Amino acid sequence: MDFVTNIFSAVGGINFTVIFQLLCLALIVISGPVVIFLLALRGGDL
Repeated sequence: MDFVTNIFSAVGGINFTVIFQLLCLALIVISGPVVIFLLALRGGDL
C-alpha cells in the first residue's frame, strides 16, 4: 500500500504550471518555422 501512496504523492508533487508554461513556449517556438515553411510552400503569399 505504501507503493500506491508514493505514486500519488509523486504525481501530486509535479508542478503542472511549469509544464503548461513549457508546453506553451514549445508551441510558440515551433509555430514560427511552421509558418515560414507554409509560406514557402504556397509561394510566399498568405
